[in-house]
Amino acid sequence: MVDSVPVVAAPQEIDITNAPELRSALLEAAAHGHGTLVADLSRTQFCDSSGLHTLLAAHKRATAAGGDMLLVLPGNAVLRVFTITGVDRIIPNFTSLEEALAQTSANGSNGSNGHRRADGEPQRQPSASGVDTR
Repeated sequence: MVDSVPVVAAPQEIDITNAPELRSALLEAAAHGHGTLVADLSRTQFCDSSGLHTLLAAHKRATAAGGDMLLVLPGNAVLRVFTITGVDRIIPNFTSLEEALAQTSANGSNGSNGHRRADGEPQRQPSASGVDTR
């Protein structure tokens, strides 16, 4: 939890071997009942189709429940995959965790307003592996 918003920090690589673990972490975060959750992909350097599917399914679940899922996608190779596949136009995304959290504050508890990627310089953070919730 960061500022009362569930945040899931994705691993350095999301693929078929760890997508189920990411799915579990997203489900657990959504169960906190905030309405909006954030998937922080700032450390993620690779995401395959199973990762995209996991994130799209979590977004669909969140919006069906009246909430939203926001992504943190700094300018890196993963952003390129999301842009090519069009996922960046489906799931609201921001260049930093701070921007995503500000979006939840600006829109109440559900944060859903259709905004997409925020303008500004990409913000990179050191890489680390593993899925965790904050």
